[in-house]
Amino acid sequence: MSVKPFLAVALLAAGCATAPPPAFTARLTSPTDVVLTWPDDGAGHRVEYANDPAGPWTTLRFLPPHATSYHHPDLIPETPFYYREQPFTGPVSTDLRTAVSGDTVTFTWADRSPDEAGFLLEIRRPGAPDFDPVEVTDPDVTTCTLPLLPGEEKSAFRIRALHFGPLSPVVHQTTGKQP
Repeated sequence: MSVKPFLAVALLAAGCATAPPPAFTARLTSPTDVVLTWPDDGAGHRVEYANDPAGPWTTLRFLPPHATSYHHPDLIPETPFYYREQPFTGPVSTDLRTAVSGDTVTFTWADRSPDEAGFLLEIRRPGAPDFDPVEVTDPDVTTCTLPLLPGEEKSAFRIRALHFGPLSPVVHQTTGKQP
């Protein structure tokens, strides 16, 4: 009888062998709030949720590059939530054109990417340090129209072709009882 398998099991049980921390996590911060976190990889991230691990999946938000968390608040108590995230990249186009009519802006651009997953329109509101995603189009679309909200009249906009990276593993949290 060999003692090596027993020693390996004993070392694992004692915590001597550690696995790397998970890249994508979901943590309850209250009975009805979940915070998702992932490491900064320099990419933007699409965050999705479902109430069943097989889906259907709903996009919660497209987050700008270097964002490393998302807060999903005020959820239904005692309900399972499944999450996944997907990094995205894409060059910013230099040929975005705008036409303003009242409080509506129409954006047009050239599709110079043969294999994009869609286009992401981003806004930098006056005084904001960074751009935030505001609209996602289907592939091969070269125009979209958005209403301007109060205070957005002097905002800067940009468009980028979306290219998605691999989906993260699915993480799960079940919300608690309402306090």
